[in-house]
Amino acid sequence: MSKRSLPFFLIAFFCYVNFVHGQDHSVRQPNLTSQVSGTTQGLIAISPVNPRVVWASGRGGTFVVTTDGGRHWRAGIVPGAEALQFRDVQGVSEKVAYLQSIGDNTTDFRIYKTADGGATWTMQFQNQTAGAFYDCFAFWTPKRGITHSDSVNGVFPDLRTTDGVTWHDISGSLPPALPGEASFASSGTCVATQGARNAWITTGGATVARVLATRDGGDTWNAYDTPLVSSPSAGGFTIAFRDPWHGIVGGGDLDPADPNNARTAVSGDGGKTWTLTNAPPVTGAIFGLSYVGRAGGHMPGRHDDGGRAIVITANAGGAAWSPDEGNNWFVLPDVTGYWAVAFASPEAGWLVGTDGRILKISFRK
Repeated sequence: MSKRSLPFFLIAFFCYVNFVHGQDHSVRQPNLTSQVSGTTQGLIAISPVNPRVVWASGRGGTFVVTTDGGRHWRAGIVPGAEALQFRDVQGVSEKVAYLQSIGDNTTDFRIYKTADGGATWTMQFQNQTAGAFYDCFAFWTPKRGITHSDSVNGVFPDLRTTDGVTWHDISGSLPPALPGEASFASSGTCVATQGARNAWITTGGATVARVLATRDGGDTWNAYDTPLVSSPSAGGFTIAFRDPWHGIVGGGDLDPADPNNARTAVSGDGGKTWTLTNAPPVTGAIFGLSYVGRAGGHMPGRHDDGGRAIVITANAGGAAWSPDEGNNWFVLPDVTGYWAVAFASPEAGWLVGTDGRILKISFRK
């Protein structure tokens, strides 16, 4: 009997079986290789400069750096920051990098910079604003970047640098904050930059999870709603754009009693509107995500389109990847406890997480 003579529902069934069969045999999982970080401190953020030079940071004032693609990592502790957590890192070169810390006190929110590969560090910013909580930073160029804080009295006390040395208040340029609006310092990716002047910030904590967007380097901003769940423990955690228009945001809920809100949403108009994708096969909140091939993670001045394959992490809730921005998802088997992910190229990405663990991830052609 030919397919033409079959009832329509049987034709649809055969097409579905053929599609699933093809998916099972055509999808190749990325290659994962464990690397030795040189520390047992939890690692929270990762920033590849290129396939050889990568910086990461985490608890206990710790940073790690490699100059040979991860075959050897060197760990260090920033003097005076031993009690702090470095929730974000920005690598510029094998010599130059920035770190951003959190802690229990108002003045524990700091930005440090090294120009000698981590041998010495200079503190560029130390918070004095009561209630501020600086979650993430991101850079357009080695000297132009922004850092984002939770709201304080309806205002985001965000800062910008244009010289890589001094940080200036731009809170008056951002939209008013919603009651309780905040971001999450889960992987250093609540802020994303792209091109010379585009940036996006993902938020939560309020009645709606929003994206704040700028097209002029932070001079002016607009706020747009997303369909991610939002509450004091939920919202958008991580955001990435592969060109000026196409991006993805991930989030969920930190409340262990409500673990089934891990979601991603995509935009094709620069962040103005967002559409939920198919739900990724993870639980809890999505801590970090990255487009495969986005050179330097959220590194400045990179203009490649990043590709469409995405790797997401969800800490204890697992990890997964999608080749098509969330239409189809594939679990990364036995990958749990990782907080952040970033790529220098499709063949050179890294996941970092608890107990100093590092995985190199490669989508080989």
